[in-house]
Amino acid sequence: MAKRLLDRILVVDIEATCWDGTVPPGETNDIIEIGVTELDVATTERSGRRGILVRPERSTVGAFCTELTTLTQADVEGGATFAEACATLRTEYRSHERVWASWGDYDRQQFERQCRDLGVPYPFGTRHVNVKTLFSLVHALPRELGMAGALAHLGRPLEGTHHRGVDDAWNIAGMLADLLGAGRSTDRK
Repeated sequence: MAKRLLDRILVVDIEATCWDGTVPPGETNDIIEIGVTELDVATTERSGRRGILVRPERSTVGAFCTELTTLTQADVEGGATFAEACATLRTEYRSHERVWASWGDYDRQQFERQCRDLGVPYPFGTRHVNVKTLFSLVHALPRELGMAGALAHLGRPLEGTHHRGVDDAWNIAGMLADLLGAGRSTDRK
């Protein structure tokens, strides 16, 4: 069993090939960008804002996907393979030893599916934080909000481009930092 490191949380946001409507025959969602921001648990400081472009293996980036993410097929053609990107997470971020977080369960489920389908070792350990649910619970909301809606709820501007993994991970890490900080201030009372 891998040692669990609790010094940093890896905040991850992925973008994947997508279509407006039904998936074209013969194509499957592929991760095309992995955004990573490290969140220091002790200080709640964000660092390491990075986007790893991933070359899709079972689909292509179409017009709808480009409109949503700004990424084109040409952008991702020079990216890492999915296996290389997962290896980067393990070696450079020690992702298998750290808690990781994302906005909702889609990212976790897409990693699980794609790893299983392509025979790639899952890059993360067993500890995942669903920041979307946590945010909604802490703020006593009647329903979960999308990431942009949560930022609006806080009166905070979105930093960067929405639906770019590198920027969304940064924004999610900022909200998670607030949640961790709020928890600490109540512990001290």
